[in-house]
Amino acid sequence: MTEKYTLLVCDDDEDIRSALRIYLTGAGYEVITAANGAEAVQIARESRENSLHCVLLDVMMPFMDGIAAAVSIREFSNVPIIFLSAKAEDADRILGLDMGGDDYITKPFVPAELFARVKSAIRRYARLGGASDTEMSNVFRSGGLVMDNNKKLVTTDGEPVSLTALEYNILKLLLSHPDYVFSSERIYEAVWDEPAYDVSKTVSVHIRHIREKIEPSPKEPRYLKVVYGLGYKVVKL
Repeated sequence: MTEKYTLLVCDDDEDIRSALRIYLTGAGYEVITAANGAEAVQIARESRENSLHCVLLDVMMPFMDGIAAAVSIREFSNVPIIFLSAKAEDADRILGLDMGGDDYITKPFVPAELFARVKSAIRRYARLGGASDTEMSNVFRSGGLVMDNNKKLVTTDGEPVSLTALEYNILKLLLSHPDYVFSSERIYEAVWDEPAYDVSKTVSVHIRHIREKIEPSPKEPRYLKVVYGLGYKVVKL
């Protein structure tokens, strides 16, 4: 690891916090811990810009649970958020993603899985900020939707749009290949950089978030279209 990245670990179980700190510091990360959601929000808010690279949030906690904490953090930061939860149902996973999470890991998990998810989340976040992006500058557009990949800026009709790293990379994939239909599996493999397995609901949540941010009328999308049974595309306007 060439750069020291800082993680915020939030769990109300002291033993879990300690174990995660040991795992993650051993992998080369700086680790800050919080015992509840309210404390995590405060730490995230007080962190200097770009000084926090990923947040690991337990879902069920006192004072403020992980879902509420994620909603609050999303009001001022696009830092990657990974939920840690014993709840493994699809509805719980979708709720976490819907409330601003980038990923969702069910307990118990093996450290190798956690490391892989954290590494992927930070890589996407660093690329969004331009910290490790070596690609040539490009500008992609469809009508009033414009992405300046050099500046990492997305605008609709001249107004800036705030996207998470995942949302940005999904939109970049689609916008840079106008009218090309990508399946959920293809999107997941390209953006998450992991094998796709039962990912349609995960991808659809992020697609909906993107639409809510770029479309004048999300229920009647102008740019990001669904091709039923096949996938998604950004139309060329």
